[in-house]
Amino acid sequence: MDILVAAETLRVPAAVDLAAIVIGALTGGLLAAREGFAVSGVLLLAVSGGLGGGLIRDVLLAEGPPIALTNPVYLPTVAITAGVTFFFAGWLSRLTTLLVVLDALTLGFFTVIGAQKAQLVGLPSASVVFIGTLTAVGGAVIRDVLLAQRADIVQPGPYNAVAALIGAAALTVLAGPLGLDPLPVAAIVIVLVAALRILSVWRGWEAPVAVDLPLHARKRLGRRHGRGDGG
Repeated sequence: MDILVAAETLRVPAAVDLAAIVIGALTGGLLAAREGFAVSGVLLLAVSGGLGGGLIRDVLLAEGPPIALTNPVYLPTVAITAGVTFFFAGWLSRLTTLLVVLDALTLGFFTVIGAQKAQLVGLPSASVVFIGTLTAVGGAVIRDVLLAQRADIVQPGPYNAVAALIGAAALTVLAGPLGLDPLPVAAIVIVLVAALRILSVWRGWEAPVAVDLPLHARKRLGRRHGRGDGG
Protein backbone atom coordinates (compact mmCIF):
# COMPACT_ATOMS: atom_id res chain seq x y z
CA MET A 1 0.00 0.00 0.00
CA ASP A 2 2.81 2.43 0.90
CA ILE A 3 4.50 1.72 -2.44
CA LEU A 4 1.29 2.49 -4.31
CA VAL A 5 0.87 5.77 -2.43
CA ALA A 6 4.48 6.67 -3.13
CA ALA A 7 4.07 5.87 -6.80
CA GLU A 8 1.04 8.13 -6.99
CA THR A 9 2.89 10.92 -5.19
CA LEU A 10 5.99 10.63 -7.37
CA ARG A 11 4.18 10.41 -10.69
CA VAL A 12 5.45 13.13 -12.99
CA PRO A 13 2.63 15.06 -14.71
CA ALA A 14 2.23 13.91 -18.31
CA ALA A 15 2.73 17.44 -19.66
CA VAL A 16 6.03 17.82 -17.80
CA ASP A 17 7.23 14.39 -18.92
CA LEU A 18 6.39 15.16 -22.54
CA ALA A 19 8.05 18.57 -22.33
CA ALA A 20 11.29 16.95 -21.17
CA ILE A 21 11.11 14.44 -24.01
CA VAL A 22 10.42 17.17 -26.58
CA ILE A 23 13.39 19.27 -25.46
CA GLY A 24 15.67 16.22 -25.47
CA ALA A 25 14.46 15.29 -28.96
CA LEU A 26 14.86 18.88 -30.10
CA THR A 27 18.48 18.96 -28.95
CA GLY A 28 19.32 15.72 -30.76
CA GLY A 29 17.44 16.71 -33.91
CA LEU A 30 19.13 20.11 -34.11
CA LEU A 31 22.56 18.52 -33.80
CA ALA A 32 21.71 16.12 -36.63
CA ALA A 33 20.45 18.98 -38.78
CA ARG A 34 23.64 21.00 -38.18
CA GLU A 35 25.69 17.95 -39.21
CA GLY A 36 23.73 17.76 -42.48
CA PHE A 37 22.10 14.40 -41.73
CA ALA A 38 19.29 12.95 -43.82
CA VAL A 39 15.77 12.82 -42.39
CA SER A 40 16.44 9.34 -40.98
CA GLY A 41 19.45 10.67 -39.10
CA VAL A 42 17.47 13.58 -37.67
CA LEU A 43 14.78 11.17 -36.50
CA LEU A 44 17.32 8.76 -35.00
CA LEU A 45 19.13 11.46 -33.02
CA ALA A 46 15.80 12.92 -31.90
CA VAL A 47 14.79 9.51 -30.55
CA SER A 48 18.12 9.08 -28.75
CA GLY A 49 17.92 12.58 -27.23
CA GLY A 50 14.31 12.33 -26.12
CA LEU A 51 13.96 8.67 -25.18
CA GLY A 52 17.47 7.17 -25.01
CA GLY A 53 18.04 7.64 -21.30
CA GLY A 54 14.62 6.25 -20.41
CA LEU A 55 15.15 3.24 -22.67
CA ILE A 56 18.44 2.38 -20.96
CA ARG A 57 16.85 2.90 -17.52
CA ASP A 58 13.90 0.63 -18.23
CA VAL A 59 16.09 -2.10 -19.72
CA LEU A 60 18.29 -2.09 -16.60
CA LEU A 61 15.30 -2.10 -14.25
CA ALA A 62 13.76 -5.00 -16.24
CA GLU A 63 10.17 -4.20 -15.31
CA GLY A 64 8.68 -5.14 -18.66
CA PRO A 65 8.78 -3.31 -22.01
CA PRO A 66 10.27 0.22 -21.83
CA ILE A 67 7.75 3.00 -21.31
CA ALA A 68 9.00 4.63 -24.51
CA LEU A 69 7.52 1.69 -26.41
CA THR A 70 4.34 1.11 -24.41
CA ASN A 71 3.21 4.75 -24.14
CA PRO A 72 1.28 5.57 -27.34
CA VAL A 73 2.27 9.25 -27.24
CA TYR A 74 6.06 9.20 -26.82
CA LEU A 75 7.25 8.03 -30.24
CA PRO A 76 4.76 10.18 -32.24
CA THR A 77 5.79 13.20 -30.12
CA VAL A 78 9.46 12.59 -30.91
CA ALA A 79 8.66 12.10 -34.60
CA ILE A 80 6.79 15.42 -34.74
CA THR A 81 9.67 17.16 -32.93
CA ALA A 82 12.14 15.67 -35.41
CA GLY A 83 10.00 17.02 -38.26
CA VAL A 84 10.01 20.50 -36.74
CA THR A 85 13.80 20.47 -36.36
CA PHE A 86 14.21 19.14 -39.92
CA PHE A 87 12.28 22.05 -41.48
CA PHE A 88 13.06 24.86 -38.99
CA ALA A 89 16.61 24.02 -37.81
CA GLY A 90 18.01 27.43 -38.82
CA TRP A 91 15.37 29.38 -36.92
CA LEU A 92 15.56 27.15 -33.83
CA SER A 93 19.38 27.36 -33.72
CA ARG A 94 19.12 31.11 -33.15
CA LEU A 95 17.31 30.52 -29.84
CA THR A 96 20.63 29.66 -28.15
CA THR A 97 19.93 31.04 -24.69
CA LEU A 98 16.46 29.52 -24.52
CA LEU A 99 17.77 26.14 -25.65
CA VAL A 100 20.50 26.19 -22.97
CA VAL A 101 17.91 26.86 -20.26
CA LEU A 102 15.48 24.25 -21.57
CA ASP A 103 18.28 21.69 -21.93
CA ALA A 104 19.31 22.32 -18.32
CA LEU A 105 15.74 21.88 -17.07
CA THR A 106 15.43 18.66 -19.08
CA LEU A 107 18.60 17.36 -17.46
CA GLY A 108 17.01 18.02 -14.07
CA PHE A 109 13.70 16.40 -14.97
CA PHE A 110 15.34 13.26 -16.37
CA THR A 111 17.55 12.99 -13.27
CA VAL A 112 14.53 13.13 -10.98
CA ILE A 113 12.42 10.75 -13.10
CA GLY A 114 15.20 8.15 -13.22
CA ALA A 115 16.17 8.39 -9.56
CA GLN A 116 12.60 8.28 -8.29
CA LYS A 117 11.76 5.28 -10.44
CA ALA A 118 14.81 3.47 -9.04
CA GLN A 119 13.64 4.32 -5.51
CA LEU A 120 10.19 2.93 -6.19
CA VAL A 121 11.57 -0.49 -7.11
CA GLY A 122 13.58 -0.57 -3.87
CA LEU A 123 17.12 -0.20 -5.21
CA PRO A 124 19.90 0.82 -2.75
CA SER A 125 21.05 4.44 -2.64
CA ALA A 126 24.13 3.98 -4.85
CA SER A 127 21.97 2.36 -7.54
CA VAL A 128 19.42 5.17 -7.29
CA VAL A 129 22.18 7.71 -7.95
CA PHE A 130 23.49 5.64 -10.85
CA ILE A 131 20.09 5.19 -12.50
CA GLY A 132 19.20 8.87 -12.05
CA THR A 133 22.47 9.98 -13.64
CA LEU A 134 22.21 7.43 -16.44
CA THR A 135 18.65 8.47 -17.28
CA ALA A 136 19.77 12.08 -17.55
CA VAL A 137 22.80 11.52 -19.80
CA GLY A 138 22.08 8.16 -21.48
CA GLY A 139 20.48 9.77 -24.53
CA ALA A 140 23.54 11.99 -25.04
CA VAL A 141 25.81 8.94 -24.89
CA ILE A 142 23.77 7.13 -27.55
CA ARG A 143 23.79 10.30 -29.66
CA ASP A 144 27.58 10.60 -29.50
CA VAL A 145 28.00 6.92 -30.37
CA LEU A 146 25.82 7.45 -33.44
CA LEU A 147 27.97 10.45 -34.36
CA ALA A 148 31.12 8.30 -33.99
CA GLN A 149 32.68 10.77 -31.58
CA ARG A 150 33.98 10.67 -28.02
CA ALA A 151 31.07 10.94 -25.61
CA ASP A 152 30.57 14.54 -24.52
CA ILE A 153 30.08 13.54 -20.87
CA VAL A 154 33.66 12.18 -20.55
CA GLN A 155 35.36 15.32 -21.84
CA PRO A 156 36.22 18.50 -19.92
CA GLY A 157 33.48 21.07 -20.33
CA PRO A 158 30.30 22.45 -18.71
CA TYR A 159 28.66 20.26 -16.08
CA ASN A 160 26.42 17.58 -17.53
CA ALA A 161 26.86 14.19 -15.91
CA VAL A 162 28.41 15.97 -12.90
CA ALA A 163 25.26 18.07 -12.40
CA ALA A 164 23.05 14.99 -12.75
CA LEU A 165 25.24 13.02 -10.34
CA ILE A 166 25.06 15.76 -7.70
CA GLY A 167 21.30 16.07 -8.19
CA ALA A 168 20.67 12.33 -7.94
CA ALA A 169 22.82 12.14 -4.81
CA ALA A 170 20.91 15.07 -3.27
CA LEU A 171 17.58 13.39 -4.06
CA THR A 172 18.75 10.16 -2.45
CA VAL A 173 19.71 11.97 0.76
CA LEU A 174 16.70 14.29 0.93
CA ALA A 175 14.11 11.61 0.15
CA GLY A 176 15.93 8.86 2.06
CA PRO A 177 17.62 9.61 5.42
CA LEU A 178 15.99 13.05 5.76
CA GLY A 179 12.57 11.72 4.72
CA LEU A 180 11.31 14.88 3.02
CA ASP A 181 8.16 14.80 0.87
CA PRO A 182 8.85 13.61 -2.71
CA LEU A 183 7.38 16.57 -4.57
CA PRO A 184 9.41 19.30 -2.79
CA VAL A 185 12.50 17.10 -3.16
CA ALA A 186 11.86 16.76 -6.89
CA ALA A 187 11.51 20.54 -7.28
CA ILE A 188 14.71 21.19 -5.30
CA VAL A 189 16.70 18.69 -7.34
CA ILE A 190 15.42 19.97 -10.70
CA VAL A 191 16.40 23.52 -9.77
CA LEU A 192 19.78 22.36 -8.43
CA VAL A 193 20.69 20.37 -11.54
CA ALA A 194 19.47 23.07 -13.93
CA ALA A 195 21.31 25.81 -12.02
CA LEU A 196 24.58 23.85 -12.03
CA ARG A 197 24.28 23.21 -15.74
CA ILE A 198 23.41 26.83 -16.64
CA LEU A 199 26.07 28.36 -14.40
CA SER A 200 28.73 26.03 -15.77
CA VAL A 201 27.86 27.10 -19.33
CA TRP A 202 27.71 30.83 -18.60
CA ARG A 203 30.67 30.99 -16.18
CA GLY A 204 32.91 28.58 -18.06
CA TRP A 205 33.10 26.02 -15.25
CA GLU A 206 34.51 22.66 -16.32
CA ALA A 207 34.19 19.21 -14.83
CA PRO A 208 37.41 18.27 -13.01
CA VAL A 209 39.92 16.06 -14.80
CA ALA A 210 42.25 13.42 -13.39
CA VAL A 211 45.17 14.74 -11.30
CA ASP A 212 48.44 12.97 -10.57
CA LEU A 213 48.74 13.93 -6.89
CA PRO A 214 52.24 12.47 -6.28
CA LEU A 215 53.60 14.31 -9.34
CA HIS A 216 51.82 17.50 -8.29
CA ALA A 217 53.28 17.22 -4.79
CA ARG A 218 56.81 16.65 -6.14
CA LYS A 219 56.55 19.72 -8.36
CA ARG A 220 55.36 21.88 -5.48
CA LEU A 221 58.15 20.54 -3.28
CA GLY A 222 60.72 21.21 -6.02
CA ARG A 223 59.54 24.82 -6.38
CA ARG A 224 59.82 25.37 -2.63
CA HIS A 225 63.36 24.00 -2.58
CA GLY A 226 64.26 26.20 -5.54
CA ARG A 227 63.02 29.34 -3.75
CA GLY A 228 64.87 28.27 -0.62
CA ASP A 229 68.16 27.83 -2.46
CA GLY A 230 67.79 31.16 -4.16
CA GLY A 231 67.21 32.91 -0.83
